Amino acid sequence: MNDRSHGADPVSLDVAGGVGTITLDSPANRNALSAAVRAGLRVALDTAAANPAVRVIVLTHGGPVFCSGMDLKEEAVAGPGRQGVRELPAILRRISRCPKPVVARVGGPARAGGIGLLAAADIVVAASSATFAFTEVRIGLVPAVITVPVLHRVAPWAARELLLTGDVFPAERALQIGLVNAVDDDVDGCVSRYVRSLLAGGTKALAASKALLQDGLDDSDERYGRLLELSAAQFASAEAAEGGRSFTEKRPPSWVSHQGQQQVTD
Repeated sequence: MNDRSHGADPVSLDVAGGVGTITLDSPANRNALSAAVRAGLRVALDTAAANPAVRVIVLTHGGPVFCSGMDLKEEAVAGPGRQGVRELPAILRRISRCPKPVVARVGGPARAGGIGLLAAADIVVAASSATFAFTEVRIGLVPAVITVPVLHRVAPWAARELLLTGDVFPAERALQIGLVNAVDDDVDGCVSRYVRSLLAGGTKALAASKALLQDGLDDSDERYGRLLELSAAQFASAEAAEGGRSFTEKRPPSWVSHQGQQQVTD
């Protein structure tokens, strides 16, 4: 059986051999979490979770970038209370609470909210060439919502460093700090090995085991609500407005010296 969402949809779902492959397929905007991508992700995750033919979900991407985070061009024109980040908790919970194991295949750069997606997965496989960065602070934003899954995975000492500096770090560093489970030049082969292992487990046993592993994760409405308010307040600030302008104009923001600085949002 092979079901696929055809057409120009920015997110597709393929089902074959017990695996539901969800592909972020909006390379023109570096698979940013636009309104269309967010809607497509919700539908694909719900469909895969409800389909008895799907026993394992693989979250992957078309184009060279896994996900560049929120679509800043859309966010710049969103009215108060309408920022797309408000939809992110529901997506992250669809991944983390899915009764089926979710494997994230990261073949290229992941930034900001894109790291939230992979952090919510059960297993993350990264290509050796993949890079990561929590770029929010570099454009005057707060990496608030994604800290729920990220802090559940990443060593606290590393989280302090990387969320505060916004520095780009390689796949091997992501492996060292717990953000990813494996780094491999043959990322597809590594994903396939994990999928085979997961398919060997009983469906109900896997669901129960995953639920058990969620016990230490506080992804409650209350916690996400507090983080959304923090994020939204910063989005509405003058600092964030300047950060957004600097991003679109491809220049350092006003709070950064122009000497020796390099944008890290790419």
